[in-house]
Amino acid sequence: MTLLKLFSLIGLFLYFILLLFVVIKEKKNHSVLDYFFAGRSLPYWALSITFIASWWGAGSALSTADLAYEDGLGAFWYYGVPVLISTFLMILCAGGIRRVGYLTQGRMMEARYSKSTAKLLSLLVLFFMVFNAASQMVGVGDFFGSYLGLSYEAAVLLGTLIVLLYSMFGGFRGVVLTDVIQFVLLLISAMVVFVVGFHNAGGLEGIRNAAQIAGKIDYLHMGAGVSKYSMYVITFGCAWMIQANVWQRISATRSDRDARKMTVLSFFAYIPLYLMVVFTGMAGFVLYPEMPKGGVVTALVMDYLSPILGALVFIGISAAIMSTMDSLLNTASMTLALDLLPEDLDEKKAMMRSRMTTFGVTVVALIISLRIRSILQISWMASDMITTGVFVPLVLGFFWRRGNTYGALSSIGTGFVYCIYNLLINQGVELPSFWKGQSAQQVVLGVALSFLVYVSVSLLTSPEFEKADAFLKQVGFRKKK
Repeated sequence: MTLLKLFSLIGLFLYFILLLFVVIKEKKNHSVLDYFFAGRSLPYWALSITFIASWWGAGSALSTADLAYEDGLGAFWYYGVPVLISTFLMILCAGGIRRVGYLTQGRMMEARYSKSTAKLLSLLVLFFMVFNAASQMVGVGDFFGSYLGLSYEAAVLLGTLIVLLYSMFGGFRGVVLTDVIQFVLLLISAMVVFVVGFHNAGGLEGIRNAAQIAGKIDYLHMGAGVSKYSMYVITFGCAWMIQANVWQRISATRSDRDARKMTVLSFFAYIPLYLMVVFTGMAGFVLYPEMPKGGVVTALVMDYLSPILGALVFIGISAAIMSTMDSLLNTASMTLALDLLPEDLDEKKAMMRSRMTTFGVTVVALIISLRIRSILQISWMASDMITTGVFVPLVLGFFWRRGNTYGALSSIGTGFVYCIYNLLINQGVELPSFWKGQSAQQVVLGVALSFLVYVSVSLLTSPEFEKADAFLKQVGFRKKK
């Protein structure tokens, strides 16, 4: 354990130096377009890697394996299925998002509806990004704490500081370049842990025998997770389809063709990656009679790998968490700087503000992570908000010509109030409800309510055909009449 900690700390230090070197060595950002979109100059394969890395974080590397320990192959429905659904929908919409000509979701909604709609929507997007970044900080705190023997608070501060330094000065280009390095490390690490765990567990036959002895008859049936994880499929699937950091990557591509190629490549990469994590957790069920303290992945590394190889895996898993955190922080900063704050600044002042917003959103996310130590709870809060408040007006704005500003504002407001209402119930406030809290029923009801309000209010108020037609013509989904 002493050697493992020593090698891990040395590896973490060298890893941090490498990331800083890459960021500093790369050409500097000269404009806001550079800072948040790398000047739209990066190849689709690099953006695909950062897309994969941005969704392959603490939940993927750690939580999914722990859920698979208990639920077997059905745990693929927790993260794997929502990611695949979201990415498939992105394949269909990527060309239109890239063609529209507006770089952020806020700017898109201002062109489609109004400035007030854009501000309200951007506020919820910022909420989603900051809370999701906080969930990754919880992941790094738990992982560093278990692995290095640090307190939770010290572990969170260490991991967050590393990400903040290279993200603040490297911008989006720095995020992409470091994500490429991080993806290679996480891929090697995930494969090593999977192979070692699967081999020591006796392969698929060993897992099947252990499941039979424990009476888990559906352990190797993927469909067994449908009912348990359906609320996550709906909530995460809808939320991730409109996740601003993915739209940022689509907007950063060189062309709409590159946008589609990026999403297709990512879709087929996710399948083996998530299955590998699920089978790692299932192997842990054979090797450990009870859930190990610190999780399955940490236990496998400590118990079955040499100190040097264990340190390599530590860096790889750290890379997985931090590559997601840097993406979320950069997009949160972009939303705040470009969509919510005043625009009239020269390029030099705009660049300074962009760095300051990165620092600011990091501090807020850090405070949240120190107060709520649950990846699942934080992720649910963020995803529920954006699913019921943003999904309907944002997505239908690309397809339904009759939708207008009043409908969008009413839909966002209704979704927001519904989320706060459910949050109060979850916190113990006695309020009337006929739906089960934090369930698929709650999510479906929220989205349906948002949809009903959007359509009804739009039909009852004056249309905005001129603005809608101009926007839809740019998207290319509909010809102007």
